[in-house]
Amino acid sequence: MTGADPTSIPRSVPDVRARKGAGGPPLAMVTAYDTPGARVADQGGVDLILVGDSVAMVVLGHPDTLQIGVREMVHHVSAVARARTRALVVADMPWLSYHRGPSDAVANAGRLVRAGARAVKLEGGRKRLPVVTAILDAEVPVMGHLGLTPQSLHAIGGYRAQGRGIGQAWELVDDAVALAEAGCFAIVLEAVPVVLAAAITDAVPVPTIGIGAGPACDGQVLVLHDLLGLHPGPDPRFVRRYASLERDAVAAVAGFAADVRAGRFPVEAESYAGSDELAAALAAGRGASKAG
Repeated sequence: MTGADPTSIPRSVPDVRARKGAGGPPLAMVTAYDTPGARVADQGGVDLILVGDSVAMVVLGHPDTLQIGVREMVHHVSAVARARTRALVVADMPWLSYHRGPSDAVANAGRLVRAGARAVKLEGGRKRLPVVTAILDAEVPVMGHLGLTPQSLHAIGGYRAQGRGIGQAWELVDDAVALAEAGCFAIVLEAVPVVLAAAITDAVPVPTIGIGAGPACDGQVLVLHDLLGLHPGPDPRFVRRYASLERDAVAAVAGFAADVRAGRFPVEAESYAGSDELAAALAAGRGASKAG
């Protein structure tokens, strides 16, 4: 563990919730979609790993998050869970997995938990309270998500910051309070003004985790591929690149291809030698075959 003291990593939902106002450092959350990514995130010392429905865009090449369902999310949650991370694994509930009523929502949340998630995240405010309550009644912890909600992309007119108007800002504060009162253990705030994120953070007794919401939140989240530079960009304004792995990976593959074409790979040390007896037998056999 290089990014944090391993004894400080929250290992449960109550641990995460208890960080609100505890005077400790802000929570750090990143996405991961497979076992290697989860290992990197965990060894980097994050507190939470989100198996986001952003996998649709980041890994699978879709234009938005609406193109995948529970089956795909179960597949990726299972891969992350196999890393056996210290960090708390939270799974996104994909579009239409909780929009058709509490019974459907509970069944789908259960599938994600059985795949290895210890909590689920869903988008929306007051109108989602019936499904939030039902999932919580099934003893599955729920993280909320307000502001820019990508699953509402068509309804809100694209990937735009939310809560800039006074009326909408107060609605988001009210939604956050309602989610916290219903029992959500944390709330993601995406692409909202800094002052609104600060007001929501002050208004709720659970941690807020920001993405494009400024420094006043109780934690921050980024997509792993964004912070590692594993795509060509352009980046949203709230992304900070901590590496340029796509550039490094392209250079590495180009080096391999050049070495193969020039006969520099593989060399003797990278090959398996055979005995002189094996070589002689193979040579004799080849000669007999030609003679026949």
